[in-house]
Amino acid sequence: MISVNDVSMRYGSKVLFEEVTTAFLPGRRYGLTGPNGAGKSTFMKLLTGELEPQRGTVVRPPKLGVLRQDQFAFDSYRVIDTVIMGNGRLWTALEEREFLYAKPEMTHDDGMRLGELEGIVGEEDGYSAESDAAILLQGLDIADDLHERRMGELQGGQKVRVLLAQALFGHPQALLLDEPTNHLDLDSIHWLIDFLGRYDGTLIVISHDRHFLNAVCTHTADIDYQTIITYTGGYDEMVLAKTQIRSRVEADNAQRAKKIAQLNDFIQRFSAGTRSSQVQSRRKEVERLQTTDLARSNIQRPYIRFVPARPSGRHVLEFKGLRKAYDSHVVIDGFDGMISRGEKIVLAGRNGAGKTTLLKVLMADAPGMTPAPEDIDAGTVKWGHEVSIGYFPQDHTGLIDKGTTAVEWLHRFDPDASRQDIHGLLGQMLFTGEEGLKPTHALSGGETARLLFCRIMLQKPNVLILDEPTNHLDLESINALNIALQKFEGTLLLVTHDQDLMEEVGTRVWQFDHGRVIDFKGAYEEYVASLR
Repeated sequence: MISVNDVSMRYGSKVLFEEVTTAFLPGRRYGLTGPNGAGKSTFMKLLTGELEPQRGTVVRPPKLGVLRQDQFAFDSYRVIDTVIMGNGRLWTALEEREFLYAKPEMTHDDGMRLGELEGIVGEEDGYSAESDAAILLQGLDIADDLHERRMGELQGGQKVRVLLAQALFGHPQALLLDEPTNHLDLDSIHWLIDFLGRYDGTLIVISHDRHFLNAVCTHTADIDYQTIITYTGGYDEMVLAKTQIRSRVEADNAQRAKKIAQLNDFIQRFSAGTRSSQVQSRRKEVERLQTTDLARSNIQRPYIRFVPARPSGRHVLEFKGLRKAYDSHVVIDGFDGMISRGEKIVLAGRNGAGKTTLLKVLMADAPGMTPAPEDIDAGTVKWGHEVSIGYFPQDHTGLIDKGTTAVEWLHRFDPDASRQDIHGLLGQMLFTGEEGLKPTHALSGGETARLLFCRIMLQKPNVLILDEPTNHLDLESINALNIALQKFEGTLLLVTHDQDLMEEVGTRVWQFDHGRVIDFKGAYEEYVASLR
């Protein structure tokens, strides 16, 4: 169990939470939710012990599994060893044991200490540690031939998965996971959901993946109103309960306010007359009926709406014989297809299967895009009449010029737009007040993503090509994007590992499977059902 007693945290005048007392119980799986800036990561650091509360105490079990955010901390270690380090007691014993065995001569005390260490290794299942670690790595799609390599040789997404395996290793009494699905493909996410469903300790997880939270969590701890309220159920159940509670309080307040107004009217009319006892009774009634103060929610909801300036032709895109290889590794080989106006295609498959590569192949000579003939090796791509493209790349690096402000950068894409229109568009995406004047070099990942959506809304394209658009968005923004894409009347190509987006938006699936692309004309749920 993890218990939090009378904990407060504030930064300057901003209060994150005030006098919070709560407990996280064994056998329960908690989603820690709240908008960006509400204090989720800060609260998680309080639970892990990385931060000390400004007031109050946190009591935690001795064996804690934590998803580390520093990808470079273990670069000099083998991948398999990095995972085993998740059990600190075992790893310390293994290191000391190796040191003692490496001594040219052992003393009697060394022999006694070795006996103690072997006892610790046995207690912590150290004799099967490497095979246990390998099973975790395989589940997270880290191939066997990488297990002996140094962490510094791995790519960023692979490192995150190894660190996730580290957190899961050694049967910790509590698991604290901050964005565990980042950089995971859908197969790995499903594996993680199954693993966590069998976990019997205390789980606390931060995630912006609604489907993941609904699938995993038995309870939701929501940070809002400068406190933490725990609801039974997953994310959707929390939203429903939270809305119902606030609606009841608001309705009760409205009834009380109406009654108070009637009583005050009576008091005003008869306070100077002969009905003083009745007036006094009404005054006491007014005091009793005072409305409940409603704290202001931290939640901010962006408004995303994609409206094409004009429709495209009926046939949006036709391609034949597409091929792309990197040296001897063939990623796409002989893919043909045609896209009609209004289709919403989800590109699905494991990381590295070729989803982003295919988007680049299709855009190698697309209207309004910078020609990139090196992105296609063979095949023909023909875009249809009146096609205009809005592109959201997975890698935002260098996309937004430095040395300017958000409003100035956005204005470049429609010089005829008024400053009022630009500020209004920024306001829709939560750049309120002076935030539109924020220097572009100071934008966070989430702000960069929202500014890119502002650009797409300003350009009004009829074809959207979105490559992992949810990576830096909070749940409210992802839900807003989901609704916007469902309502979009143009054509969509979407790469995402967010299952709700895949199921609720897509009308067609391109599944990448061992070098070939399966073209399924139907929703993602129908495609999955067809495999059974």
